[in-house]
Amino acid sequence: MSLKPEIFQQLVAQSSDIVVATNRQGIVNYYNDGAKRVLGYDSEEILGHFVVELYPSLDEARRVMAAMRSDRIGNAGSVETFQTMFVGKSGEQIPVAISGTILRDAAQQEVGTIGFAKDLREILRRDQLATLGEVAIGLSHEVNTPLSVILNQIELLERDVEVLAEEKDCSIPLERVDSIRREVKRLADIVDRLGEMVETERYETINYVGPAKMVDLRHKVAYSRENDPRMQALRILVVDDDLGICETLRELLEHRGCRVTTAHDGEEALAMLRQTKFDVLLSDVSMPKMDGFELYCAAEKEFPGLPILMMTGFYYDKDHVIKRSRFRGLRGVVFKKPVDPDRLQQVILESVYGAAENASSCCVCDTDEQKA
Repeated sequence: MSLKPEIFQQLVAQSSDIVVATNRQGIVNYYNDGAKRVLGYDSEEILGHFVVELYPSLDEARRVMAAMRSDRIGNAGSVETFQTMFVGKSGEQIPVAISGTILRDAAQQEVGTIGFAKDLREILRRDQLATLGEVAIGLSHEVNTPLSVILNQIELLERDVEVLAEEKDCSIPLERVDSIRREVKRLADIVDRLGEMVETERYETINYVGPAKMVDLRHKVAYSRENDPRMQALRILVVDDDLGICETLRELLEHRGCRVTTAHDGEEALAMLRQTKFDVLLSDVSMPKMDGFELYCAAEKEFPGLPILMMTGFYYDKDHVIKRSRFRGLRGVVFKKPVDPDRLQQVILESVYGAAENASSCCVCDTDEQKA
């Protein structure tokens, strides 16, 4: 039983694919619901317009028409699954596969064209995920083993530095070792992230340069405890000459709702304090130009009442910065190796809204670390 023309027209009109027809001059005279859903244009915005408006350029429209007239792709006068690009109302370029034909009258004269185009975005996305899966497996195989070796060697190197230093200050070389450890861990996280994308079949893209985009491989940080609403909108100045530490703390604190600014030495921090009101100053101990104690003294004098927290990555307290600062009233110490987000939140809240009865509870460190 053949379909009645009106039923066929209804099926075409409601097809999820793009269906567009033109007259001999290339003016659109048919535009279905599928085209509206995919491209975003209403019928009145396209009907009566030159079909080139749906393509990224006149040259691309001509390329499609040349393929339709050629016998190299299907029969002369038609194409099958010919890949090209349409441009949606939003300006997005949409990859499509066109199957179309030239329409002719009884005298075999051209009267127009009709094309059925399938949106390829989801198909290409799945192809990309399949490729991503192969890349993830390859990276995991080739990268994880040497990364594990590097991490083990870093641990041994750290012990050797401590032994060779004896009673000398080894905080700077140890911070460099720890910085290498963090970056190696970051590489391992990227490989894990690739595997996660393949398993979940989900990935996100972010802007790169101009119109270019790239897959977002940043580690998604998850914390066990709910954020305290009192952290919302707290302005925190993080001071550390280690850019990795600055970015780690920025991400951690912004996740908690804080507004974070970073400085890379004491002089820069003081300049920022003079320009902007902050709720908390979170400063490293060992820095060039002005160490943590000098910054603490200057900030305490110039900005009385500003809560100040000290950070150190190791048990060795260079020049007894923390000890001298505590004699002047310092209450909070944050150990950066590694930073515990919940305990960091606790010490910030105590410094801003009032310390606990036991002053030692304001120190973000373990019992043996307090001996440093």
